[in-house]
Formats: sequence, C-alpha cells, structure tokens
Amino acid sequence: MTLEIGGPLLLVGAGKMGGALLTGWLDGGLDPDSVFVRDPAAPDILSDEVRDKGVHLIENLADMRTPPRVMVLAVKPQMIDEVLPPLKTALGTDTVVLSIVAGKTVAAMECHLGSDVAIVRSVPNTPAAVGRGISVAYSSANVNDDQREACDGLLQAAGVVTWTDDEAHLDAVTGVSGSGPAYIFLMAECLEEAGVDAGLDRELARQLARETVSGAGELLRQSDEAASILRENVTSPKGTTAEALKILMGSEGLQELVSRAVKAATQRSRELSS
Repeated sequence: MTLEIGGPLLLVGAGKMGGALLTGWLDGGLDPDSVFVRDPAAPDILSDEVRDKGVHLIENLADMRTPPRVMVLAVKPQMIDEVLPPLKTALGTDTVVLSIVAGKTVAAMECHLGSDVAIVRSVPNTPAAVGRGISVAYSSANVNDDQREACDGLLQAAGVVTWTDDEAHLDAVTGVSGSGPAYIFLMAECLEEAGVDAGLDRELARQLARETVSGAGELLRQSDEAASILRENVTSPKGTTAEALKILMGSEGLQELVSRAVKAATQRSRELSS
C-alpha cells in the first residue's frame, strides 16, 4: 500500500532521526515530489543526499506553493526556539505539526506557533530507517481525525505506532525506546570487546556480537514468550550461561545500570521541556 497523506510534507531537520524517518517514508511509497526538506544546520553533503532521494531541498519557505499537509519537526531541542517562529508563516488552516523534538511539550510549541495549531508530539527511534522503529504519539486537542490519521500513517511507515492520552508519559518513552537503540548498540560494542579480550580476533568478535544481538532481538520479536522466559530457556543449571548471568544479574549488575540509565534519560527529557 502506497503511503499518502493528502498533500505536501515539510520536513524541518534531516539529521539522524529526521533522515531515518524520511527513508522510511520513501520506502513506504510516499511520493518524493511531495516532500520538501529544510534543514537549518544542513552540511553540504546533506544537500546531495537529500536530492538523491528525489525530494525538494529548500531554504525559503516561500518555495512551497502550497501549505504543508504535515509539517514534521526533527531539529535538536536547543534549536526549537530559534526555528519555530519563522515556520508559523508556512502553516495552512489544515496543517498538522508532527514533532519528534525530544523534551519539547505541546505547550512549548504553542507559544511560538499559536494555541490554535494542531500538534502531534511523538517519540520515534532510529530503527525507523529500516522500518523497524517504534513510536509513541500524543495529540493536542486541536488535532482532528484526518490529521491524526495522516500522522499515524507517517509513523507506521517507519514501524510500530502506539498512542497515549498522557503527554507526560513521553519522557519515560524517550528513556526506554527513544534512547534505547544506543543501549543495544553499546551492548554489541561490549560483546565485541569482551570477545577480543577472550582471545578472538576483532573481525570474528564483531561478527559474533552483531549477529547475536540482532538474532536475539528477532527471536524476541517473533516469540510470544516473555523476555525472562527466553533467557531461562538459554540457561542450563550450572552451565556457562548461568555463570555469566551471576555477574550480569548481581546486585550492581545490568538491571541496576539500565534502570539508572533510563531514569537519567527520562530526567533529561523533562529538563529539556523547561
């Protein structure tokens, strides 16, 4: 099924996350000729990459002859107060703003865009680039059913989507899934280094780490079992895995570290909103 949102899309910010979503949309069938990209901090190489996708790279909002059906905000949180005011002139009466800016609340965006603007705030993650992301979204009271459907379609093109009625939940979502891919990549890094320390050559250690992490993730995705059950299925009593888990599941082991990491990311998300 071809992705269709009923009008032009303006993507503001085409960095790692914005670029990942753009890839997901185009792979999902969104017409590149309907996509306009404006990046306030675009390096020269970005221009070539964006043009190679067949979308329009613009510097002036006046280059859009028709107001966007959806305006997607994908800039860094520190840039939002500078970026938003000029964008108000580009909004049409039916435009919905889909923000993936970490920590920035609907109220903070309304301060610049107006209290009558339809805003959807979402927390996606970078596996969106391969259609395996997950997004949690929240819509303001001004968002109608058609606008919500358009945003849902864009987010679904990049992976699984779920909605929440409590905007405050998005801070914890950021800590778990928004930042989560980095935690998994770090795990792969650590496995690789541990393999080298155990005597394996770098190339083999890297292959083992990558395939183990990605394979275990796919098994988890396809299984109806809880992660704890899958872990137990791998663990023979008094075996090698059990010895390793004594370390990872100790009083200051992996669970404690992950909990602290998620709390730190959640708190940082709250700080960015202030």
